[in-house]
Amino acid sequence: MEHVAQAFALIFDPYVLAVIGASALYGLFVGAIPGLTATMATALLVPVTFFMPPVPAVAAIVTATAMAIFSGDIPGALLRIPGTPASAAYCDEAYAMTRKGQAELVLGAGLVFSVIGGIFGTIVLVTAAPSLADVALRFSSFEYFWLVLLGLTCAIFIASDNVLKGLASLLIGLLIATVGMENPAAFPRFTFDVADLMGGVTLIPMMVGLFAVSEVLRYATSVERPLHLAQEKFGSIFAGQWQLVKKYPLQALRGSGLGTLIGALPGAGADIAAWMSYAVSKKFSKEPQKFGTGHVEGVVESGAANNSALSGAWIPALVFGIPGDSITAIAIGVLYMKNMNPGPTIFLNNPENIYAVFIVFFLANLLMLPLGLLAIRSYKQVLRVPRAVLMPVILVFCMVGAFAINNTQFDIGVMLAFGVLAFFLEVNRFPVAPVILGAVLGRMLEENFTTSLLNAEGQWTTFFSRPIAGTLGVLTILVWLSPIVMTFWRRRKPVTA
Repeated sequence: MEHVAQAFALIFDPYVLAVIGASALYGLFVGAIPGLTATMATALLVPVTFFMPPVPAVAAIVTATAMAIFSGDIPGALLRIPGTPASAAYCDEAYAMTRKGQAELVLGAGLVFSVIGGIFGTIVLVTAAPSLADVALRFSSFEYFWLVLLGLTCAIFIASDNVLKGLASLLIGLLIATVGMENPAAFPRFTFDVADLMGGVTLIPMMVGLFAVSEVLRYATSVERPLHLAQEKFGSIFAGQWQLVKKYPLQALRGSGLGTLIGALPGAGADIAAWMSYAVSKKFSKEPQKFGTGHVEGVVESGAANNSALSGAWIPALVFGIPGDSITAIAIGVLYMKNMNPGPTIFLNNPENIYAVFIVFFLANLLMLPLGLLAIRSYKQVLRVPRAVLMPVILVFCMVGAFAINNTQFDIGVMLAFGVLAFFLEVNRFPVAPVILGAVLGRMLEENFTTSLLNAEGQWTTFFSRPIAGTLGVLTILVWLSPIVMTFWRRRKPVTA
């Protein structure tokens, strides 16, 4: 209880509360601008958090991403242009409701059930993370090797429509992780005699480039079409929400649970959670024929799923140092920067800071109700910001932020190079998230593999000798074999006329 009291004292400091409030407004603004993602909002925040103590730095990221995921629903419902990828799953459904004159109902449902899903995911995070940390303290290099390998594998299969393209992106990330001297042999690799690369590619400028600069380039190469609201005036968005809660409690619970579970899978995140939850909602609905015509049920379930996935993604990030999505990959970089190294020992070394993070999750989701209402009311003003003005400002912030990490112009070059790389990857439909996961987890994979080889003394069966390591190893191999088995099964299955 002493650590919990310290956590409350940390959070209810006026400076921290001011950071949370400012981050909430920032997240609502970025999420509501079509094309600007929650990941981009996080990446742009990192240079600012560089000058903050640990708790407000993490609080800023948690609050901004939660708000951005919700506010992406607003342009989706009113313009049929999702503000964030997580809102794309039910964008057509929400817009159809707006065309039917139900903008208040669908926007209110997005807000209320986002809060419900976020709180559900946070409860799971608070209860599951410490318990998993107790188990993780018994992990050796063998368990961590298989866990990282399983996480990277799941990232390819779950978060990518094309497995080969996902694998190619992952290999790019793993190649990036090999740069520098931070390897078991402390031998400089792929540095090309550049002193700035001896410590490896700096993570934060790379992430800002991949997610923010690539958006600027995408805007510069596209033709912007004028935006017109489908409905100009709004009534009370909370009218009828209690009836929806009573009518769809199972859908809200199912979406929240599925979102939390998918969020905890490395590489999945809120985008995949929303799509899968919408599909599950339609599959088990008593009125599947209404989906696509402006039916609120899918919005209820998917809206709960995408915000619960945010909390779920922090479970592997805090306990194992394995990011659940690209947002927590960036957050892990901030945690390392603030000497809050993720892993099971974080609950022993920084308990008050972790409890403070848990409190921020609850606070951010509760703040979403009044601030979400404000965002919906003021959305017409948000649209008045010309993107021709917004994008150059974003690029300037990116450059300043990349320079501020190490005070070197080289990091600006790293940021720009990765921005160009991400732009070409996305143009050719290669996913960017596996690049981040490979870069973040590559060193962890190599270090645990080398340590395990030394401990095994050449006996490969040792990798499977421990119960948890053996289970993770078998599970990883089964995931590898699943595409082959499925292909074989499809060929053997008789074709029915």
